[in-house]
Amino acid sequence: MSKAPAIATYDAQPLRDRVVLVTGGAQGIGRGIAQAVLGAGGSVMIGDLDADAGHACLQEWKVGERAAFRQLDVSRETSVHRWVKAAIDHFGSLHGLVNNAGIADPHQGPLHELPLETWNRYLATNLTGAFLCSKYTLPSLSAAGGAIVHVASTRAFQSEPDTEAYAATKGGLVALTHAMAVSAGPKVRVNAILPGWIVTDEWKKPQERHRSKLSRKDHAQHPAGRAGTPDDIGALAVYLLSDASGFVTGQPFVIDGGMTIKMQYV
Repeated sequence: MSKAPAIATYDAQPLRDRVVLVTGGAQGIGRGIAQAVLGAGGSVMIGDLDADAGHACLQEWKVGERAAFRQLDVSRETSVHRWVKAAIDHFGSLHGLVNNAGIADPHQGPLHELPLETWNRYLATNLTGAFLCSKYTLPSLSAAGGAIVHVASTRAFQSEPDTEAYAATKGGLVALTHAMAVSAGPKVRVNAILPGWIVTDEWKKPQERHRSKLSRKDHAQHPAGRAGTPDDIGALAVYLLSDASGFVTGQPFVIDGGMTIKMQYV
C-alpha cells in the first residue's frame, strides 16, 4: 500500500528571493501589487510614467535594495527595453512580470466621434505595452520558470456605452493571456486578473492622496459588501506569481466583489 500524501506546509513568504516587475507600479492597483510582492518576501522593480510617484514609493517603503524604480512608457519599445535591462542589471534575475500599466479612463465618447489617434493611444498603452514588456522579459522568465500576470478588467466581459477602445484593449489582454500561456508554457505561466470597482484614492502619490467619497450605497451594491482596494488585487497577484498556483495558467480571474454574477434590472 502506498503512503498517503503528506500535509503540505504553506510558505509564509511565497515570493522570497524572487524579483517581480510591475508596470504602472507607483500608484493605484499597481502600487497595491508592488506592496503585496514586498510583503510576500519578494523584490520589486516598478515602472511608471510619473517619476514623482515612483520616487515617493521608494521613500515610503524603506526596503532598501529590495525595491527599485525607473521611469517607463510602456508604449515605447526603447523605454521598455531600457527598463527591463535596468531591472536585470539591478537584481540579476527576473521571476515575475505584472502588466498593469494602462489608461484608466474607460469613457471616450461615441464611437462615430472617436478619433483614430485616441483609439491607437489606448491600444498602444493598454495592449501593446503588455506585449512589449512580455517580449523583453520572456527569456529571463523562461530561465527562471517564472510567471506573467496581465491586469485586464471586468469590462472585457461587460460594458457601458461609449467605452469601445478601453473594452477592446482589456478583451485583448484576456486573449493574449491564453495565447501566451500556450506558447510560453511549460516554462512560464500566464494568467490575467480582471478587477471590478477598485478604490484607489488612498493609493496615489502623497500630494494627491485622499479618503474615498464612496457612499454606503456604492459599497452595499457589491455582494461582498464593499468595493475593492488595491491590496485585494495584490493578494491575488501574489498567488498567481507563486508556486502555489503552479497548475494554473491561461486563466482570467475576476475579482469584483461579486458584481458580475449579480442580476441587475432597471
